[in-house]
Amino acid sequence: MLLVLMVLVQQPVVAPADLAKRVHTYSIVAYDSATGDLGVAVQSKFPNVGGIVPWAQAGVGAVATQSLANTAYGDEGMRLMAMGARAPEAMRIVMRGDARLSQRQVGMVDAHGNTASWTGDSCFDWAGGRTRGADGQIVVGGKGAMIVGRGFTAQANIMVSDQTVKNMADAFQRAPGTLAERLMAALVAGQAGGGDKRGMESAALLVVRANGGYLGANDRYIDIRVYDDTNPIRELQRLYGLHQLYFFQSRPEDLLLLTPDIVRRLEPILLAEPVGQQEKWLAAPQGTANATFLRALENFMYWENYDVRVRNDGKIDRVALEDVLARRRRR
Repeated sequence: MLLVLMVLVQQPVVAPADLAKRVHTYSIVAYDSATGDLGVAVQSKFPNVGGIVPWAQAGVGAVATQSLANTAYGDEGMRLMAMGARAPEAMRIVMRGDARLSQRQVGMVDAHGNTASWTGDSCFDWAGGRTRGADGQIVVGGKGAMIVGRGFTAQANIMVSDQTVKNMADAFQRAPGTLAERLMAALVAGQAGGGDKRGMESAALLVVRANGGYLGANDRYIDIRVYDDTNPIRELQRLYGLHQLYFFQSRPEDLLLLTPDIVRRLEPILLAEPVGQQEKWLAAPQGTANATFLRALENFMYWENYDVRVRNDGKIDRVALEDVLARRRRR
């Protein structure tokens, strides 16, 4: 018997035929009770993880489906939660029809903050998840286990160790700021815990809010995907900064009166641009924020993609103004 065991141990591990199709990754799904926001953050050594893992719908829930990802957990999970099922119920219902359950890993949260996480027993080590129980204590789940809780759930497979999900859970609970910022803090902490054994390649951040999308037309408040990068979390953070600039609406505290001083700072730009166009935004200096200046500034702001920060009330968004001036100083 000992000889047989020694032979078996020495045999090379043969990867399954579908190994390349598995989304080996770590993710966190969460609910913000203060805003109602729902979101998913994910990182993986797999290209375009954002096109597979994260699903979310405002007022309904959020899902991360990974390992041998089954998008039915996204589609069907959303449908069931929209009908009133809690996240654990929705997950159990979808699991009943899954012929390859042992290869799945899923995290789910509903719009009331109920969470569920499943790790199949065929997921590659290290694999498991963590959520916060109703008593506030962390609930830990390994392979072949479904865990339920409140607020958030983190799950990972083919990790260096369980430190990744431990770090993610701890960081998410400690981090200040918005749901998006807390989700990204969890990704950073997860990578610091070792992350995917094979390295890094792609990442995504999805946060939904009712009427939170572009000009209030949909619920995709934040939808950022890094398809392929040597440091996808760092790139995700950079893109989040751009998203805040171009898609977050002005805060009241950021609105400045268009004083003659601000007009003098902007007029050289309006007199010289658009670059390569014969007709410029302004034909002559105005000196004050009169109707001609305001019309030129509005056209310039739309041209430069500051759509959600355009004003017509004699004010300008400080964030947009600083970006306009900074970009031209760098030229």
